[in-house]
Amino acid sequence: MANLHEKTFCYFLTIEPHKFFLFSSLQTKTMYAYLEGKFSYKSAAQVYLDVNGVGYEVNITLNTFSEIQHLNHGKLFTHLQVKEDGHVLFGFFHRAEKEMFLLLISVSGVGAATARMMLSSMKSEEVRTAIMQGNVRLMESVKGIGRKTAERLILELKDKVGKTVGGMETSQAGGGSVEQDATTALTALGISRIQAEHAVKKILLSDPSVSQLEDLIKKALKAI
Repeated sequence: MANLHEKTFCYFLTIEPHKFFLFSSLQTKTMYAYLEGKFSYKSAAQVYLDVNGVGYEVNITLNTFSEIQHLNHGKLFTHLQVKEDGHVLFGFFHRAEKEMFLLLISVSGVGAATARMMLSSMKSEEVRTAIMQGNVRLMESVKGIGRKTAERLILELKDKVGKTVGGMETSQAGGGSVEQDATTALTALGISRIQAEHAVKKILLSDPSVSQLEDLIKKALKAI
């Protein structure tokens, strides 16, 4: 249950009786650092994490999915996005990936969806290297990142990134075929279903040997 205090703009989220976490729109950091529990549902874009009987819907990156796909229990470093129309949780297997996510969304014009797309297309260390080397072309290769945004990311984060902490059974992940699971994951990342289906089919037709969900999604992202 969440209550908004009009004067302090603080959000109180009750987890268990007598226990709560504090979120404040006036602070850059929160006490909500991570969640640890049982994965009751997993897909390439989202998981349900059962923490002492409370189920949390957590949006994840493709790289985090590759780390947890065979785990029944685990810990995700989390970021809560507070918006007028609802709260959205993002989870990351590695703390470095979460820190990179926070750096990316700190740049004007880069939202959570775009940051998640970047960290699904590249590993956090690859993003860090691209920024440090001023690799505009590589940044532009990510869907949703134009040249101006790529240049702004490099300009604003180049001095900051150095300070940060530095075969798949798809039927188990999504309950469907590789093609279906890849399409579902792409739409969850904000790509239209028609575009996602076209990209996935294009990759499978050009390279029928692609059988790994993670590989298919990454190739499809590059093809869009």
